[in-house]
Amino acid sequence: MTATSRKDLFSRALSLDPDRLHFAAHSHHLWPDASFDGQIRAWVEANTFADRKWDLVFGDVVPEAQAHVAKELNLPSPDTVVFASNTHDFLLRIVSGFERKPVRILSTDGEFHAFRRQAERWEEAGEAVVTRIPLNPVETFDDRFIAAARGGGFDLIVISQIFFKTGQGFGAVEDLAALARPEGPWVIVDGYHGFMATPTDLSAVADKIFYVTGGYKYAMAGEGAGILHAPDGFCPRPVATGWFAEFGNLMGPPDGVQYRGDAGRFWGATFDATPLYRFNGARRILDENGLTTAAIADHARGLMRRFQDAVAAGEAGRLDRAEILNPVTDETNRARFLAIRHADAQAWRARLLEANVVTDVRDDTIRFGFGLYQDEADLERMIATCARVL
Repeated sequence: MTATSRKDLFSRALSLDPDRLHFAAHSHHLWPDASFDGQIRAWVEANTFADRKWDLVFGDVVPEAQAHVAKELNLPSPDTVVFASNTHDFLLRIVSGFERKPVRILSTDGEFHAFRRQAERWEEAGEAVVTRIPLNPVETFDDRFIAAARGGGFDLIVISQIFFKTGQGFGAVEDLAALARPEGPWVIVDGYHGFMATPTDLSAVADKIFYVTGGYKYAMAGEGAGILHAPDGFCPRPVATGWFAEFGNLMGPPDGVQYRGDAGRFWGATFDATPLYRFNGARRILDENGLTTAAIADHARGLMRRFQDAVAAGEAGRLDRAEILNPVTDETNRARFLAIRHADAQAWRARLLEANVVTDVRDDTIRFGFGLYQDEADLERMIATCARVL
């Protein structure tokens, strides 16, 4: 079933700027009304339960959020899911589990800045040696990356499910999972542009890979809801560890630091649970309305196809002079945005913003993101605006 636009679920956000055309659902997704209710609930319960708040958080809020993630990713157990303020926290904790330095890392030249910057700094400090496989040429990337991974010699493999700048998808996660071992290599899949953007089934690889994502984008929960799926037996004792990881069923030497045996070994310290309230609220409202990720992705794909056709027909100003890096085809693992490359991308984004059309830009690539709060009328207005100002 294909979803239709559901502006009614976003009435608060849309009413704050009724004339704005927000085509950056891939960047800062607007928050549904249910997230506002979750925000209020977090405040009320924190003050109602006060000193007993954490019993509620770990007894109710966290298990509900874990169940939502496990359902979305088709995980065998919600116990493999844990939360932090951001995915960078998880990156630090996972890499801290390697006692031998430098850590030998295989990755790409297209990872998001959270990993890019940290990896470069690790290299400067002599803590990592990073091999980066170029994304281009796109047509051969999957084969080239898998060949490098099979070549061996790596402790850690880091790859995006969907690349943040170009929108291209990686289609060989199962091949990487086949290489993963508790003693190394470990595989981290960055799912930030995949989670709740495109149907994602990890059931076949959940026992082999780490999967990191968060609530900022398609999960519609805003900042502060970093999500990790951690396979059992991989990185059992991260060196970077918070005191919340010492609650539960503990494992380890009796005279040493012990850790939870499930994903809770990656807990940090005191955190703000409010983002999880927002995430739970957003997930509940989707479930109540029968809005699956597949249905929402189909809605977005329909808008993208129309926009892509308009660009090709010259209906959207000078965008027809640019290259669409991830044109819509029939693929299932695709971004929920169109990445369009041109030397004038920065200027185009600025002109659209002046016209109250929100997109975003990465270097020479302007990105148009699509979601549940846009309809065909919004799209036609955006196309007309592009024709006028570009």
